[in-house]
Amino acid sequence: MKQIITALTLLWLSSVAWAQEFIIEDIRVEGLQRISAGTVFNYLPVKVGDELTDNDTRGIIRSLFKSKYFSDVQVERDDGVLVIKVSERPAISSIEFIGNKDLDSDELTKSLRQIGFAEGQVFEQAMLERVELELQRQYFSRGKYGVTIDSEVTPLSRNRVAVRINMAEGVVATIGEINIVGNHSYDDEQLLNEFESTTGGWLSALTKDNQYSRQKLSADLESLRSFYLDRGYVDFTVESTQVTISDDKKRMFITINISEGERYKINEVRLAGNLIVPEEELFELVTIRKNSVFSRKAITSSSERLTDRLGNDGYAFANVNAVPDIDRDAREVNLTFFVDPGRRAYVRRINISGNSKTRDEVLRQEMRQQESAWISTGDVERSRERMARLGYFEDVNVETLPVAGTSDQVDLDFNVTEMASGSLSAGIGYSQSDGIIFNANVTQRNFFGSGKHVRFGFNNSRVNTVYSFGYTNPFATVDGISQGFNLFYRETDAYEANLASYTTDVFGGDINFGIPISENNRINLAFGYEHTQLDIPDYVEERYSIDRYKEFLETEGDSFHSFPLTISWSSDTRNNAIMPTRGMSQSLSAEVATPIGDLQYYKLRYRNNWYTPISDTLTFALRTDLGYGKAYGSSDQFPFFQNFYAGGIRSVRGFRANTLGYREPGKEDRALGGNMMVTGGAEVIFPLPFMKKALRSLRLSAFVDVGNVYDVEESFEADLLRYSTGLSAIWISPFGAMSFSIAAPLREQPHDETEVFQFSLGSTF
Repeated sequence: MKQIITALTLLWLSSVAWAQEFIIEDIRVEGLQRISAGTVFNYLPVKVGDELTDNDTRGIIRSLFKSKYFSDVQVERDDGVLVIKVSERPAISSIEFIGNKDLDSDELTKSLRQIGFAEGQVFEQAMLERVELELQRQYFSRGKYGVTIDSEVTPLSRNRVAVRINMAEGVVATIGEINIVGNHSYDDEQLLNEFESTTGGWLSALTKDNQYSRQKLSADLESLRSFYLDRGYVDFTVESTQVTISDDKKRMFITINISEGERYKINEVRLAGNLIVPEEELFELVTIRKNSVFSRKAITSSSERLTDRLGNDGYAFANVNAVPDIDRDAREVNLTFFVDPGRRAYVRRINISGNSKTRDEVLRQEMRQQESAWISTGDVERSRERMARLGYFEDVNVETLPVAGTSDQVDLDFNVTEMASGSLSAGIGYSQSDGIIFNANVTQRNFFGSGKHVRFGFNNSRVNTVYSFGYTNPFATVDGISQGFNLFYRETDAYEANLASYTTDVFGGDINFGIPISENNRINLAFGYEHTQLDIPDYVEERYSIDRYKEFLETEGDSFHSFPLTISWSSDTRNNAIMPTRGMSQSLSAEVATPIGDLQYYKLRYRNNWYTPISDTLTFALRTDLGYGKAYGSSDQFPFFQNFYAGGIRSVRGFRANTLGYREPGKEDRALGGNMMVTGGAEVIFPLPFMKKALRSLRLSAFVDVGNVYDVEESFEADLLRYSTGLSAIWISPFGAMSFSIAAPLREQPHDETEVFQFSLGSTF
């Protein structure tokens, strides 16, 4: 107000002082401290040589006040000199935030700089007041209604000020009660289950679900609206929402008034517009039918399926709109899907970005959509999924962009986020089954960005000492046939793995080929050589001596040359190789020790991992692992060192590693494994709770495991299966995979060895 009065006074004085106009011979500015005279001249509407009028005087004052640099402006005349006297606004020397825990100081400083309230800027009291109101609004949005904000402005030398903003945040207001008024078809409990906001429970201290948030309430109201619209209530409305707060500003009370309306059914479903695809084929994609209850979710799903179908034929910008015709008297809806396919589009270019290491040709080998061909949204999505399954990338995204100047061409931009596809490590790991693991590994699944796999490793634990080298070229031919080889040497002490005592020294190798037979299926062939030296120690105590081991040595000897031939089939439809949320990975293999070797036996194995999303954050998974082995030809016994084993963190959790299965009567100290294995499990996978953003490298799950192994003299009996349940975590850390589980056995026998907590740090070869 003082500034306004001053300005009006000066304008009045100017009209008196310049009753007679004069020519400006010079301009002098007085009172400047930080601001240069040139800055003032830039704002002046007059210059030397101009004839000064009353309007010019008022214009000078308005322009300089408008610059916001000055708190006072006076215009005087000294003979032919125009004298401008100014008082500068102070500059902000520093801004300090005190007491803020929810709002980061650096982020606040950055935000205030964008609106001109920052160090070095001119200080305005009005701007500070707006800052206080915005901070208060930010805290209100977080449910802290008891916040108090107090600012201190301290004058400093050289016309500067220090700004200190003190914030007493208070506590987040919790929800005391949520009332829904007007619901007749569904009770409060059923409707409130759709809400993220709750009145609290025993986990609310961690989940914060009982803390009030305006944004969270808006999302809950939309969930409530979707609940009714998906169940036929076309006329459902939220009539009003009242939110009141207690006197101490710590409790919120929410009342939601709704009108359910009547429930509607679908009377007729029609297709209209330009039906490029036969109508019968399109109708099969519509999930909502005549006489079914109206459902917005089903209508949206049908529209998306129709759009995707048109996209497969090149209509990338097809538009399908569902238009309801509501008959309120009959409580029926006639639904028409209007199909506008748009122009059919070619793919002009496929651009790939983000692959600083991986060569373009490696990614283009996975491409199912081709350039200069009609676009197919299905092929584009399959291309994206195949890239993701390579295991080289954290994320793969694709964007369809129209080509400027044309109506029938598009570009596809694939953007990948690369992750470390290899590791070079030398260190120590630990697992309960293997003990301390000394390792030195070089693994590169994307060697020099070529897509080739190279592996070299050394691992030394109390169970195994392994030296290995492997090489695989996934695209040895243009048809996608892979070629590779492996070499290895392995020493094993079975006693340290909780098994009956024996040791093996094995060396050998193989050559292998992979042949694609369809989009997601491959046949793999491998032929190898193995030399096995078997040793069984002599025990003084009879209880440690295993009779069947002695019988095997007497019959087959202790040194063997084997030539295994392996044929396997694999299928992979997972959407990600590292942390899948949908799809299936399965394999069926048959390994046969051919008659040209010393031992003749075969091993069959089937593995399946299936994933399906059950919500935006939850994934349901099923796991199956079946195995069977038997001797044939000149061999009378299946080699016991080729047995299957069960128990442990990678099998049936809650039971000690490798301890399930047959034990020789009277010598129950150690399990012997078996020639038949049946294991599996079910899991619900979820992200780390209480985190705003899920970590891609961390996965938690609640699981149920089942399984056992059966001896060659036993047949499968469901009563012998062991069960367990618990929680697990897998973290892909910079030091390798880390697995943890807490499990409780649900069925155990007297000789079973159980472990509630199991873990594995580092990876074994």
